[in-house]
Amino acid sequence: MYWNTHSYYSLRYGTLPVERLVGMAHNLGLRRMGLTDINNTTGTIDFVKACKEKGIIPMAGIGFFSNNQLLYTGLAMNNEGFRELNEFLSKHNLRKSPLPPHPPDFPNAFVIYPYGSKDAKTLKENEYIGIGLQDIRMLPFSKYRYHQDKLVLQHPVVHAGGEDFVLHQNLRAVSHNTLISKLRPEDIADKNAYFLTPSLLLDKLSDFPDIIDNTRRMTEACSIDFDFQSVKNKQTFTGSVYDDKILLEKLAFDGLEYRYGKRNPQARERLISELGIISRLGFAAYFLITWDIVRYSMSRGFYHVGRGSGANSIVAYCLKITNVDPIELNLYFERFINPKRSNPPDFDIDYSWTERDEVQDYIFKRYGRRHTALLGATSTFKGRSIYRELGKVYGLPKNEIDLLVSHPGSEFNNNDIIRQIHSLAGRMADFPNIRSIHAGGVLISEDPITCFTALDLPPKGFPTTQWDMYVAEDIGFEKLDILSQRGIGHIRDCAGIILENRSIKVDVHQVSEFKQDPKVRSMLKGGETNGCFYIESPAMRGLLKKLKCDNYLSLVAASSIIRPGVARSGMMREYIRRFHNPKGFRYLHPVMEEQLSETYGVMVYQEDVLKVCHHFAGLDLADSDVLRRAMSGKFRGRKEFQRIVDRFFLNCRKRGYDEKVTREVWRQIESFAGYSFSKAHSASYAVESYQSLFLKAHYPKEFMVAVINNFGGFYHSWVYFNEARRWGARIMLPCVNNSTFKTCIKGDNIFIGFVHVHNLENKVSHAIRKEREQRGEFLSLEDFLSRISVGIEQTVILIRSGAFRFTGKSKAHLLWEAHLLVGKKNRNSGGCTLFHAGTKGFKLPQLKSSKIEDAYDEIEFLGFPVTLNYFDLLESKPDSYLPAAFLGQSIGKHIEIFGLLVTIKYVRTVKKDIMHFATFLDHQGEFFDTVHFPDSLKVHPFRGNGVYRISGKVVEEFGFPSIEVHTMIKMPLIKDPRG
Repeated sequence: MYWNTHSYYSLRYGTLPVERLVGMAHNLGLRRMGLTDINNTTGTIDFVKACKEKGIIPMAGIGFFSNNQLLYTGLAMNNEGFRELNEFLSKHNLRKSPLPPHPPDFPNAFVIYPYGSKDAKTLKENEYIGIGLQDIRMLPFSKYRYHQDKLVLQHPVVHAGGEDFVLHQNLRAVSHNTLISKLRPEDIADKNAYFLTPSLLLDKLSDFPDIIDNTRRMTEACSIDFDFQSVKNKQTFTGSVYDDKILLEKLAFDGLEYRYGKRNPQARERLISELGIISRLGFAAYFLITWDIVRYSMSRGFYHVGRGSGANSIVAYCLKITNVDPIELNLYFERFINPKRSNPPDFDIDYSWTERDEVQDYIFKRYGRRHTALLGATSTFKGRSIYRELGKVYGLPKNEIDLLVSHPGSEFNNNDIIRQIHSLAGRMADFPNIRSIHAGGVLISEDPITCFTALDLPPKGFPTTQWDMYVAEDIGFEKLDILSQRGIGHIRDCAGIILENRSIKVDVHQVSEFKQDPKVRSMLKGGETNGCFYIESPAMRGLLKKLKCDNYLSLVAASSIIRPGVARSGMMREYIRRFHNPKGFRYLHPVMEEQLSETYGVMVYQEDVLKVCHHFAGLDLADSDVLRRAMSGKFRGRKEFQRIVDRFFLNCRKRGYDEKVTREVWRQIESFAGYSFSKAHSASYAVESYQSLFLKAHYPKEFMVAVINNFGGFYHSWVYFNEARRWGARIMLPCVNNSTFKTCIKGDNIFIGFVHVHNLENKVSHAIRKEREQRGEFLSLEDFLSRISVGIEQTVILIRSGAFRFTGKSKAHLLWEAHLLVGKKNRNSGGCTLFHAGTKGFKLPQLKSSKIEDAYDEIEFLGFPVTLNYFDLLESKPDSYLPAAFLGQSIGKHIEIFGLLVTIKYVRTVKKDIMHFATFLDHQGEFFDTVHFPDSLKVHPFRGNGVYRISGKVVEEFGFPSIEVHTMIKMPLIKDPRG
């Protein structure tokens, strides 16, 4: 009877998670039930799985709604019917077209219309009218009394009654963005839309046995099931499993010679072994499809980085999917594919943020839109956002909502409404809110994607599944991650800028040479990594200095131990200590020495978790990998996870280990949760870091321009302009005769791009360059205004940002001139003239200007001063400045230093107090780092950006100096003279 239930995937409508919904049905003794969420099939896979576990026959369908009204419900007879319903919904989602009032024919699905919406005489064989319990009493007086053969019971389940109905009302108010008191009856489900006992339903229909029979016949004709064991990815690349095997072997052996030369028995042996496992597990097509995508992107001249666990494979290395040599790094192949694994591995392929969309477009065109989709995701109600939504629902003013969010325990929040909001917020937490899109996951399916889900069309413009990566994995899909990052963009752009500025062609793929380059090694060791991919943060720069890192293998380790899991467990500091004193420690257990000697007994990589679980605790590789994946956030089976955890401790007890040792090993494993990198992943990042380092070491000015133009580094743009100045560049204000939309370099002069000028319209920026390229440089402000269609506001922005310095006139003079010229231009507007007749000259009195005024203009329009620096603008300047370079000679001393705030890192102590790590620039533009403990921070907090006078003690850790701050005062600037 219950074919019309809703889970909480009926967004902001249903209140029941799938597991709870099925559990309630099981408790009622239901033999079968159907899920018909509103305009989606997000929960269907989970629903089928949950029903099978409870011995319930699942049915699947969709409630088709338009403008808050139910049009009809589709109920699939079988899996083919489920596909028909998904394709119908997907067609309208992808075309952004409204659902029609009448659906097409569904050969394998029933259609049920709402009571009163359809003439029973017009219904087809597979169509019915749904009648609710509230309508039964009036049936004898309805036109439907003569057509009871077309009536089925429709008792929707939306909530669990009682307080759950209140939750439903609040979700509906959030959805409609209205006060809960203004909800209309048609906006919400019936108060009785919850499970009733089957006997009660039958009792209420006792006078209408035909309706009972119709409902039973319809539901007994419906069922759905999925195979959760088989791989759903595209099964072949060539159309034949055998041909795939042969092609993969040929490509791999061709690549073996390219990567290792003709005589390398070790590489050949490993390649043969891997090919055997790949063939045996049926993963050849997956490798070939990935190779095909990479081959296409390389043919287009795109740079890529193959990373993640995929870099463990020598086959992937030989196919040029990855650029990390697994033999050089002794990468653990079982981390990527172990012989017990039933699903294919996932590759992570990074592209420049400007090129990824074209790669995705190729995938969809190459493998077809019916069989290809981006992977969806679900954004949930979380934290403060819940309180803001509920605050609006109850009509709270903004200031009260802000107070509720920032100080929930305040005495002003002690009233009935706030208590109600607190109660509802706890129940709404982690409820699905909106469907979104995964960062880069792509599915390529053997069967049409609609066999498993309906599709959405997010702003990306590609079909997207309605369920997420966890459901994809449950059903047997393995995603291919096509990701974007700005590091690749700045590497590629830098090579182009070097060619343009110096006429030098740089091959950024000679990484083996970069690893031996003396300049690169020196910069790495000294932490001169500002702008370099992944290794530029203050914490990473400090780690590199502490490790005195000057080689590839040390950088690979550093790229992983910087992650929060290792750092938080205390093992990062322990690793550094052991690195500097490899004979001065004892291994926790002989197995740790045997398996982790390379990292001094410290678990640094995800593979280390695998090794320890397998060799120390005796878990097999499959269970070890489940444990590792669960801790990296890629596995959601809590029961399975707990089973393996229990086995870990049981095995250790059986092996007679000391309980303290076991728990310490587990503590270290557990610290990895959600943060750890695979060694291959770290190695891939390290390769990209070396590319950045080489470019910065030999072409620092061009490199910083590329970093600035990719807008995605760790720091704000002004920090990178400072870095370019450190390396000898002259930073030039925007100029109408030299600047382009992005920042550009000419010789040693870096011209700030128009994109950095606040409120300057893009069309003006592009028009300036286009006009300059077509007709030459601008001769004066008057010449500029005669050639560029621009109003007084945009002209003023250009003048005040310094873009007309070439005229030699003061800004005040130019502003007067601009108003006169633009006014005249508006009076005489009539299009472009072929010949320019000069204008009558005029003479202005001498107008004063100052560098301080210019600096404040630059702060207003660029966000930072160029003509002067912030230290020049201090109201009270010290007699002398202590340079950051002096810190290394001042260990243990109390000093005073002035610094321009760059960035702050917020952390909590063991006692949950807030403390900060901060980074500053000294008066020479050099970095230094500070530590702010809670006691100091309470008295001397940060007060926004600016220059601070800092007093404290210089301390060092493994040769890296920093300042423990005692007092800190923000320094006032000279008053803005512009008024």
